[in-house]
Amino acid sequence: MVTSTQYDVLKEIMLSRGSVKKYDATHVMKEEEINELLTLASSAPSSWNLQQWRYLVISKQEQKQKMLPIAYGQQQVVEASIVVAILGDLEAYRTAHQIYGEAVERGFMTRELRDNLVSQIEGAYADKTRAQMDATLNCGLTAMQLMLAAKSMGYDTCPMGGFNPQKLVTEFEVPDRYFPVMLVSVGKAAQPARPSDRLSLNELVIRETF
Repeated sequence: MVTSTQYDVLKEIMLSRGSVKKYDATHVMKEEEINELLTLASSAPSSWNLQQWRYLVISKQEQKQKMLPIAYGQQQVVEASIVVAILGDLEAYRTAHQIYGEAVERGFMTRELRDNLVSQIEGAYADKTRAQMDATLNCGLTAMQLMLAAKSMGYDTCPMGGFNPQKLVTEFEVPDRYFPVMLVSVGKAAQPARPSDRLSLNELVIRETF
């Protein structure tokens, strides 16, 4: 059960998160911090629990400089402690045997159920368009969780959809199995995020039907 204190903390994290563009370029994230951040991000839900995301983590300055023109000169790419390129997995069905095999070994499901699920997944992902849509959707889930986790750890972030995905693939030798979905900068804010307005619920919410 969530307590009022837990709710208040979560609410504060969600409402204080913003897209920070200016970072302390001297701050270096510790390896254990990066691992903790990505562990929290990877606990996000996903279709069939296939975890259709991969994290390309850029922390070395020379690699950030390579990313700068790919991100159309957005300076947060070189000033942030790390940049995480979130990649979608077009062949996520390949992990099904491993994931469900472990579930069978731990007694969470039967072999029959595992085989049925694997068959469903392989059938669905034979459609490459479906595979890409699923991967994109699930990358969005882990990206949001990464940003909230970063805020809870005292870091700020900025999601970026403005970049050249093909140049990223070429420059960082991304295998054909994966495709870039978004970039997320992570670091210590040098300037706070610019306040942004939100539409009212009256404009956003449709109850029952249009």
